[in-house]
Amino acid sequence: MQANRITLIYVLMMTLVVIASNILVQYPLPWTLFGINLGDILTFGAFSYPVAFLVTDLTNRQFGPRVARKVVIAGFAVAIVFSFAVASPRIAIASGSAFLLGQLLDISVFNTLRRQTWWRAPLVGSLFGSALDTLVFFSLAFAPFFVMIGPNEPFAIENAPVLGVFAAETQRWVSWALTDFGVKLLMGLVMLLPYGALMSTLKPMPGVEKAAA
Repeated sequence: MQANRITLIYVLMMTLVVIASNILVQYPLPWTLFGINLGDILTFGAFSYPVAFLVTDLTNRQFGPRVARKVVIAGFAVAIVFSFAVASPRIAIASGSAFLLGQLLDISVFNTLRRQTWWRAPLVGSLFGSALDTLVFFSLAFAPFFVMIGPNEPFAIENAPVLGVFAAETQRWVSWALTDFGVKLLMGLVMLLPYGALMSTLKPMPGVEKAAA
């Protein structure tokens, strides 16, 4: 019974993160750094979304990959419904696909490394998951190749200086993806702090590590 309550808490946390990120992604950063308008390359959603990997990793640590996948599926359902309500079908498809694939990869990598040094499983899992999430989302959402799932966004596919500062140019969505992944790398390190702090409290349930080996 207690395990069910804790699992429900994880589901609610994941749901909150997904909804918050879908809202915050609509708000660009209002600051300038080294002459770069951060609003052109980042939104607040880039900082909230990596918390989803923390929720997944804590669930995986405590209850194993099977329960962690259930929590991810719940988050996926929310992501799909909410994304279709507030965004175009193409963005919704990209968002849901990226979330599901990235989180499932995180679970797999975490499970493989769970017996190693405490920080390795959550860090490496979130980095691999974030890389796949970024690649899938920005490719499906903006790359001209995927025009079959929705019209291209003209502004996203216009050429512009890489990251807004380099002489080389590429389509804007590529710079968005690079910046997004950079933030996820940083947040992956930051998320080790709450993960490490909660390790002594959220211990694996009996048999979880043996079953996941």
